[in-house]
Amino acid sequence: MSQSVEISNSQQLSFEDFKKEVLDDYKIAKLSRECSLLGRREVLTGKAKFGIFGDGKEVPQLAMAKAFKNGDFRSGYYRDQTFMMAIGELNPQQFFAGLYAHTDIQQEPMSAGRQMGGHFATHSLDENGNWKNLTAQKNSSADISPTAGQMPRLLGLAQASKIYRNVKGLESFSNFSDKGNEVAWGTIGNASTSEGLFFETINAAGVLQVPMVMSVWDDEYGISVHAKHQTTKESISEILKGFQRENDTNGYEIFVVNGWDYVQLIDVYNKAAEVARTKHIPVLIHVKELTQPQGHSTSGSHERYKSKERLQWEQEFDCIAKMRQWILEFELTDEQGNVLRFVDNEEELTALDKKLKKEVSVAKREAWNNFINEIKAEVTEATNLLEKVAAKSANASFITKYKNDLTAIAEPIRKDILVACRKSLRLIREENFAEKIALQNFIKDRIKDAGVKYSAHLLSETEAATTNVSSTAPTYDSEKNIVDARIVMRENFDAILKKHPEVLIFGEDAGHIGDVNQGLEGLQEKYGELRVSDTGIREATILGQGIGMAMRGLRPIAEIQYLDYLLYALQIMSDDLATLRYRTFGKQKAPLIIRTRGHRLEGIWHSGSPMGGIINNIRGIHVLVPRNMTKAAGFYNTVLEGDDPALIVECLNGYRLKEELPTNLGEFKTPIGVVETIKEGSDITIVSYGSTLRIVEEAAKELAQVDIHVEIVDAQSLLPFDVNHDTVKSIAKTNRLLVVDEDVPGGASAYLLQEIVENQNAYIHLDSKPQTLTAKAHRPAYGTDGDYFSKPSAEDIFEKVYDIMHEANPQKYKSLY
Repeated sequence: MSQSVEISNSQQLSFEDFKKEVLDDYKIAKLSRECSLLGRREVLTGKAKFGIFGDGKEVPQLAMAKAFKNGDFRSGYYRDQTFMMAIGELNPQQFFAGLYAHTDIQQEPMSAGRQMGGHFATHSLDENGNWKNLTAQKNSSADISPTAGQMPRLLGLAQASKIYRNVKGLESFSNFSDKGNEVAWGTIGNASTSEGLFFETINAAGVLQVPMVMSVWDDEYGISVHAKHQTTKESISEILKGFQRENDTNGYEIFVVNGWDYVQLIDVYNKAAEVARTKHIPVLIHVKELTQPQGHSTSGSHERYKSKERLQWEQEFDCIAKMRQWILEFELTDEQGNVLRFVDNEEELTALDKKLKKEVSVAKREAWNNFINEIKAEVTEATNLLEKVAAKSANASFITKYKNDLTAIAEPIRKDILVACRKSLRLIREENFAEKIALQNFIKDRIKDAGVKYSAHLLSETEAATTNVSSTAPTYDSEKNIVDARIVMRENFDAILKKHPEVLIFGEDAGHIGDVNQGLEGLQEKYGELRVSDTGIREATILGQGIGMAMRGLRPIAEIQYLDYLLYALQIMSDDLATLRYRTFGKQKAPLIIRTRGHRLEGIWHSGSPMGGIINNIRGIHVLVPRNMTKAAGFYNTVLEGDDPALIVECLNGYRLKEELPTNLGEFKTPIGVVETIKEGSDITIVSYGSTLRIVEEAAKELAQVDIHVEIVDAQSLLPFDVNHDTVKSIAKTNRLLVVDEDVPGGASAYLLQEIVENQNAYIHLDSKPQTLTAKAHRPAYGTDGDYFSKPSAEDIFEKVYDIMHEANPQKYKSLY
């Protein structure tokens, strides 16, 4: 019997192989469906907090998995559980471990319980934080919940293949790419295609012509809202027809396929993979006529908003039901006249269904036991301690009640343990015995352990952490070579690009003209359009390009032209880049460098100082604010040696100022998290950063004329700030503190004040109230006068400091007003 059938990745299969593949696919689909059904029940019974599942999308995800190869990357949607199962990166027990938020990365490899179920990732890093061979595994970038937020990153994952295929010098990066033959696969719900990030990414991928296959799972609804309220013509493929490539134009291949048609889906996905992989042409696959059997999530019921006719249709066109029907009806006659079938009768499939249902139930039970028994062991330890404490305490009855209440909880969580123990500790605060010390140590150990479980890996905790990079001072010729400061930047970028073939710089105006301030002048001509390139005006996907390429071993520098424009990309920075290492428990990283310029700009839209919002939205990214171009260049050199993402804000009004050109370009390094005292003084410490420091220096000279001697501390980096606590040493000498900031009141100045007064305990050295001098609450009006009357001026600083000194010594410093 040699009947062959073409079904998987264009390979010719015997019928027996074909039969096995079809039935294996059916098993995966049914396993996934049973996980969804049982998962919902686990939420509704209270064992899990929330559930959002992939039911109704199983069959197209099987087809996608068949075309997905080692080295490929997924940037997806929180309903892709069947796909993850099909590529061998998720099993039912792990699925339920995620639902229960198990904090053990071995049990719950997606995020160690940090993300809700449905958010999937593979491990790009080994136990030591080093890159694994990404070409030897199937890869999934870690999902995020914000709809369409996965799109910008997808663009970068795809662009990396184009870079690896076309840029010379990357031959040794074979762990990241096989000559650029990898495809980046995106998935999204049809309603989320209404988001601007979707359209921005689709347009950018069409321009760049990168190997990206975008699947839209279309079940006609976005939660309760029908497609007629979401999409023009109720069809994303219809309105994107203008992106269809034609002769001598760039663009997309667009496929439309029904989500219940197993055979056609496999054919479409194989064709899509072929065109994307070989020709680097992006593809859109609109998968229609899908269902969502349990509704959007466990938060509600779809019976509330779907008609009876729609619900009936969903039962009939459920993709697994249709696949099951196809399996039962399939017949093929071989050359000998034998009739070939997948199964002999329906009972065979029914028996298989029951077996798979039981398998999922067993996996659920094992996942729950692994989760709860770990906590119950801690409960036992706690109750034993509380029993011993109660035996020694005058408050035994109260402590025993806490112990009994804890014991009575059938399904405890760690919060229950700590609440009982910490409340008991209050009752013995005036008592002393050995068991009290044991209870104190238990509480401390549990809190320390929780720090690992719930707070570790915000930034790199490996030897490659950027804060571990040693500083290197710039060196100079004996004869000073004074140049425009932009030349320092240009020559340092030149050295970086020459030294690191994996570095790319891109952004608006970054390529042909060498950026608006000429910091990249001539470098595109020298290194080519792929390494120094222009982009469209699309900040979110500029960030996404950087994130995706950084996740694949490249070292991109993504340029956002001005600091104010960073707001376009802030959501991607905050929700994706800043959380990546954290939400994967240290198993993925994207050491992207974001280059921008700001400080002391003029006008509402170019004032350049939304710093308080930035630093409080992007914890997980270093924020570096150098005062000049030499310091900025040193930061680029430092960050490239580490493995954390960073935002570097250059001083826009500093490019034409004069600086001395270092001789060790590409080598000198500005340390991260280290302040610098740029003027010593005895009366007051002023902390500031960026371009405002030049105004502080001007005011300090004028204050010296009235016998007030200011010590000026340059923060240099805001995240992290002053890891050596050098600022408090200055305040111990001057006993006074003023933070000067061009941000709004309560912005970065409030952050700095907390860091200095609270975290560094500077309050014990203060003889005067610590104060801030900031910009006004509004944005500056246009023009120099707009800047003068909206942000701290030299006169403002002079008078603020003078007023502080007047309060301290009114006889010496007579009131100005």
